[in-house]
Amino acid sequence: MKETQKAGVRPYLHAIYQNNRLRFAVTLAGYLIFGASDTVFSILQGEILNVIVLGSLSRLLGLAALLAALLILQFAISSATYYLKCRFVHQGIAQYKGVLFRQLCKKSIAAFQQESTSRYLSLLTNDAGSIEENYLNRTTLIATMGFTIVTSLTAMVLLSWKLTLLSLFLSLIPAAVSAAMSGEMTRREKAVSDQNEHFVANLKDFLTGFAVVKGFKSEDGMIARFDEMNRKTELCKQRRRWWDCLVGAAGDLSSGIFMFGPYLAGALLALNCEIAVGTVVSVVNLCSTVAWSIRDFPGFWASRKAARGLIDKAAQAVEEHAGRSGRHIAPVLRQGIRLSHVSYRYDGSSTEALRDVSLEFEAGKSYAIVGGSGSGKSTLLSLLMGASAQYGGSITIDGQEMRDIDPDSLYDLCSLIGQNVFLFDDTVANNITMFRQFPADAVERAVQRSGLAPLAAERGLNAPCGENGCQLSGGERQRVSIARCLLRGTPVLLLDEATAALDNRTAFAVTQAVLDLDGLTRLVVTHRLDDALLRRYDEIIVLRDGTVCERGRFDQLMRRMGYFYSLYTVSKE
Repeated sequence: MKETQKAGVRPYLHAIYQNNRLRFAVTLAGYLIFGASDTVFSILQGEILNVIVLGSLSRLLGLAALLAALLILQFAISSATYYLKCRFVHQGIAQYKGVLFRQLCKKSIAAFQQESTSRYLSLLTNDAGSIEENYLNRTTLIATMGFTIVTSLTAMVLLSWKLTLLSLFLSLIPAAVSAAMSGEMTRREKAVSDQNEHFVANLKDFLTGFAVVKGFKSEDGMIARFDEMNRKTELCKQRRRWWDCLVGAAGDLSSGIFMFGPYLAGALLALNCEIAVGTVVSVVNLCSTVAWSIRDFPGFWASRKAARGLIDKAAQAVEEHAGRSGRHIAPVLRQGIRLSHVSYRYDGSSTEALRDVSLEFEAGKSYAIVGGSGSGKSTLLSLLMGASAQYGGSITIDGQEMRDIDPDSLYDLCSLIGQNVFLFDDTVANNITMFRQFPADAVERAVQRSGLAPLAAERGLNAPCGENGCQLSGGERQRVSIARCLLRGTPVLLLDEATAALDNRTAFAVTQAVLDLDGLTRLVVTHRLDDALLRRYDEIIVLRDGTVCERGRFDQLMRRMGYFYSLYTVSKE
């Protein structure tokens, strides 16, 4: 299990250091020089005190010149190190988020629909911020602390092995503190991450449903809900912060013991004339340097470990419901799509949305799918787009079972224009092309066929859409959705009430344009029962309560005077 987790995390760790290792290495080297310089400065401070005791002015001036040169050198190295560290941290986190987003984009529609988008919002914002600060930023600091401890203890051995032995004994205290408290820090960091995820989910619901809340005057209920989630989130963060402070307090206590123990022992040795006063000061300063490192080390190490846990969490989230792989097929429909005894029930539902449906859609033909609300029309198109593999019966594309087909191949074959249109906060042109490159004449044809020509003439295709198309009318948003599918030109075109938001004249023109597309297989769910359009379909499929109750050409169905006849008659009243 652990090996599997390591394999899952590896791409994310690799992303942090990809084309970034040199910056990390130079940054680490710079910090190691800092660690060594602290040791040198502590020794120089003791030497200066010894010179004062001896009264040697020339020696003092020489030490002053050496100190000035070292300070200038340290400034130059620190400036370069801090610059490279900033580059390393920010490039590393950018690449980490990039890989995480790319892995997310590999999920199929079916896999993604089983999850909460708020989870990924939290992973890419709150958790990424924690990884940036506690993993990337503190990695070099932890390495510096370790190196500082080693160099300082080495210098202490050379100055006084007795004091060094005492220091090593006392250093076991903070090491024990770090080991004892880091595991709880990891658990609390994950708890904060999970609670942030719930908070973002509820906040997203409130903002998305703002109009509904205002319309039903439910502000008080939503405020109470927000306050409760906000309280729980801040309480969880408080518990994490308290533990962080407790780790720091334990580090302060252990570092105090580590620092003052050698100080008192060194004073005793100096009184017995076993070591010089300057040596005592140097050793105490080195102890102080080690103490500061040891004080911060437990908290830094616990935070880094907790941040690494967030990387594990991200890897697991992407792997969950990862979707199925399958056989690649060419984006060509040669024979058709066949459904054989297909049944489907949504999770938690006691009734079947589709029940024992058997249909055949021949390549290159057009089909109208009609029926009352809840008859299974949208469910049928959703299954054809691979939204779920948990259906009963069989769905085949050119004789190949859809469950065995790679989802990406399915998306190359089919395009869906749904009732609910999503537009990005970008230009009309980019929402049509979906940020891909197409010939200008192809874009122009899609604009004309979708009925977007008046908008293009009035405002231009570079007009902003606003958040989810808020600067466009409902009809204009639907036309953009239709244009993007027409531009893509997949062999199979699925329309689910795509003209519902359009006026009758525009809806008629758009449907005419779709039916005029030669060589495409078109499945059109519609509630607009216009006889001039219905006569153009090769077949009309009539659904009722999840089953196919009638099918045939328009005139055939009208002569039968069955359920379709009733639907058509009611629509004309």
